[in-house]
Amino acid sequence: MKLLKPSMRENKRYLKLSGDFNKKDVEEIILRYIGILGYSRASPMFVKKNILAVNRSEVEKIKASFVLSKKIKVVKVSGTIKGLEK
Repeated sequence: MKLLKPSMRENKRYLKLSGDFNKKDVEEIILRYIGILGYSRASPMFVKKNILAVNRSEVEKIKASFVLSKKIKVVKVSGTIKGLEK
């Protein structure tokens, strides 16, 4: 199987989250506020316990869904995981 060219890969942004939550809570919040189609476009994926990777074009929608939920807070957004750990 061939690997995708770098220009064809999705560009990810990493969100550092804070609050009392688990994976299921995050999925429910995103689905509630941006729906199934928005969820599939964002393709959220946990990299670490409190770091969520999302598609670059959907970062603002994901942040807005967390603001509306008031349960989870986005502390920082970065293009690399290393940028969040500082």
